[in-house]
Amino acid sequence: MESLVSTNFFFKNQKEFYRGKVRDVYNIDDQFLVMIASDRISAFDHVLPLPIPYKGQVLNQIASTFLDETQDIVPNWKISEPDPHVTIGYRCEPLPVEIVVRGYLAGHAWRVYRDGGRELCGVKLPDGLKENDRLPTPIITPTTKAKTGHDEDISFAELHANKILKKRQIEKLEHYGLKLFEAGSQKADSRDLILVDTKYEFGIHNDEIILIDEIHTPDSSRYFYQDTYNEIQAKDQKQRQLSKEFVRQWLIQNGFQGLEGQQIPEMTPDFVESVSNRYVELYEQITGNEFIKRDYGDIMNTISTAVDSFITNNMQGL
Repeated sequence: MESLVSTNFFFKNQKEFYRGKVRDVYNIDDQFLVMIASDRISAFDHVLPLPIPYKGQVLNQIASTFLDETQDIVPNWKISEPDPHVTIGYRCEPLPVEIVVRGYLAGHAWRVYRDGGRELCGVKLPDGLKENDRLPTPIITPTTKAKTGHDEDISFAELHANKILKKRQIEKLEHYGLKLFEAGSQKADSRDLILVDTKYEFGIHNDEIILIDEIHTPDSSRYFYQDTYNEIQAKDQKQRQLSKEFVRQWLIQNGFQGLEGQQIPEMTPDFVESVSNRYVELYEQITGNEFIKRDYGDIMNTISTAVDSFITNNMQGL
């Protein structure tokens, strides 16, 4: 199966290039960022050896859809989606914190709670909850963005006391985070899903806080299926998830959790195709739109032409 593994363009007015785990990012004259979502896939802080066809398109188009749908709540970085794998937007100064919003006791929050913790990032948690129970109200559990290793939990009070953020910035992030989560939850509900938790990243552009990066994708969010949620909770079983969790579970079942000395299991063609099909299913379930598979023929030239056209037409500023 064809895929987009990586890019190495030299665009007009390009100043910097950064390759992340799954995205290639180009800085155009400190004005714009060209973010190319490759088909690479990562888990447990490792990039897996084979790409997943259409994965980059899925994530890019889900994020693009939700950026458009939430721009009345908070301004965001997106300007254009010139190619199914590409979003171009304003270059911002990222704030050094991720805003994690949780509506249910799952993932990291559950592990803290299971081990006796009743406070997370300064937020008190009630006794008597089970894994994946709905919280009384959605909570925000910020994390600092680590350049290496794992992000660290931090409270809003600590963000202010350590002068990481100003009080008015914290108030805006709290407002934006809860409003975005409410909108995401309503969208999920209309698709018979539950938005369990998610993360948002923000940056500064023209002295204004704006939303950056992806939003409400299965890589940045956790979804449960609504129709079976209550029955599964009543039986104290694992919830059905719509996220990248199925890839992590496959790795765990095959002896890999990113620990030293462990080998990434072989990714057979059948497995790669099944993951690709699952991502397409994720797109259609989350957005309600039919997924149109892009043509991979001459993809490098197609992307280059689209981005060059944007740069030529927009370098005078918007």
